[in-house]
Amino acid sequence: MFINRTIREFGVSVGIISMFTFALPSVGFSMPLQPTTLERVEGDYYVTSAVENIRWGSLPNRDSSPILTVPSGSAVTFDTVSHEGLMEDQGRNPVEYFGKFGISSDGVLNDAKAITASGIKHDFVKDGPHIITGPVAVEGAEPGDVLKVEVLSLQTRVPYGVISNRHGKGALPNEFPENKGPQEGASATKPELYNNVSIFTPIEEINGNWYGVLPTKTGKNVRFPINPFLGVMGVAPNTSEVVSSIPPIETGGNMDINELGVGATIYYPIQVKGGLFYTGDPHFAQGDGEVALTALEASLRGTVRLTVLKKGDPSLPHSGDFTQPFAETEDYWIPIGLDPDLDEAMKESVRESIQFLSDKLDMDRSVAYAYLSAATDYEVSQVVDRTKGVHGLIRKTDFLEYVDVAMNVSGTTIKPVVHNDEFYVPIRTISELLGGTVEWDHKTRSTQIKLGTKNISAQIGSDVYSISDKLVFNSKVPKLLNGETVVPVSVINEILGAYVNWTTIDKTLTANVSLSKKQQ
Repeated sequence: MFINRTIREFGVSVGIISMFTFALPSVGFSMPLQPTTLERVEGDYYVTSAVENIRWGSLPNRDSSPILTVPSGSAVTFDTVSHEGLMEDQGRNPVEYFGKFGISSDGVLNDAKAITASGIKHDFVKDGPHIITGPVAVEGAEPGDVLKVEVLSLQTRVPYGVISNRHGKGALPNEFPENKGPQEGASATKPELYNNVSIFTPIEEINGNWYGVLPTKTGKNVRFPINPFLGVMGVAPNTSEVVSSIPPIETGGNMDINELGVGATIYYPIQVKGGLFYTGDPHFAQGDGEVALTALEASLRGTVRLTVLKKGDPSLPHSGDFTQPFAETEDYWIPIGLDPDLDEAMKESVRESIQFLSDKLDMDRSVAYAYLSAATDYEVSQVVDRTKGVHGLIRKTDFLEYVDVAMNVSGTTIKPVVHNDEFYVPIRTISELLGGTVEWDHKTRSTQIKLGTKNISAQIGSDVYSISDKLVFNSKVPKLLNGETVVPVSVINEILGAYVNWTTIDKTLTANVSLSKKQQ
């Protein structure tokens, strides 16, 4: 149920804010507040972001004690807290900080209040900024194994976020912020002396989709779609040293790859007993490069499935020694390169790409190299976290002559249809396999679906769906193929509310689809 209030009623405004300088132009917004979803814990297990479950600025290491130990294949829900609004250059007082933008104390997460009011130490200069939840141990995980992490769902916890640029950081460290720089005496009690820039950014809903909102000098607004993901996920490295949360490492950490949202599957090399999985740095949206320093940072609740893979498992990206993260989505295999030198990060990603294509897909290495040059995009994940990140996007549909495609729907296997290089499934088949009922209206060329408490209406050729009497825009429209109404696999999560995660098992692209969080 939507909270029937608007941000305007709370006096929320947006402006380009140099810390505690509020005389700059601002623009008011009227929009429904995004409801928090604290009643929805989707996992088998739940880890809160209470003070005793988090660390601020560092990652777990081999000496860290797990908060929880779970069986392999378990779905675990993690609460995460964004550091933005809590940092020393913002006053280390989120109630006061967000109150400047009209957010009441009740609109600030209790976890955020407790963290900043606690005695937990955080050095603004030396420590990483990130608040990390975990770690969680997984039964049977041993060094040399791989932890498969499937992102099942991400829920927003607040209707706003913050984008920050700090002196000496970002892609233009000596050019921005455009002011006189930090002054002597800067501290949590005098945050204005840091002269850093933080931009409060509300989100608003339009036709079932959420957008971040930023002002222009003329008073008009710029809107961009949110695409939530967890910037930090990983397993503990085999060291007793303090591990900063800033640079990504070979076992994961702050990789900031925006493709790793709902539906993504990530593989991490395990170095310590139990694996010790952790997460944090929640983002509403991030551009490749993350050039200002931060993304649209905002708190999320994430549910992930944690599965231990032993050497030789057919779903591993390759059969060699697994020494760094690898990911995949419905559309792409994603080999990752990490290095302080951007050129070396690029080389590492390309090497991983060649190894994957050669080992998993039986391509000659020279042919694989040629294919990557002609057909694969390499993106800069981020350039602001000491270690640079580059990841390749190898299109799965380029290999349809070689690989098979299967969809496991609540234990039943069906075969998706490939149309215009996208995977489609019959809406009747998948809805009924998920326990729903379907009716087809010939006159309106529309499908009516009842699935649990949801009533869904989808019309051939229309990009607007009705979900329980609420209109939701989605550009992936239903089509009529071979006499069946089909929809892209990519809309199943949003429209039907089912979990969808892809794993390449041997030479089969396998999508696991279920309303249950349980592993199929």
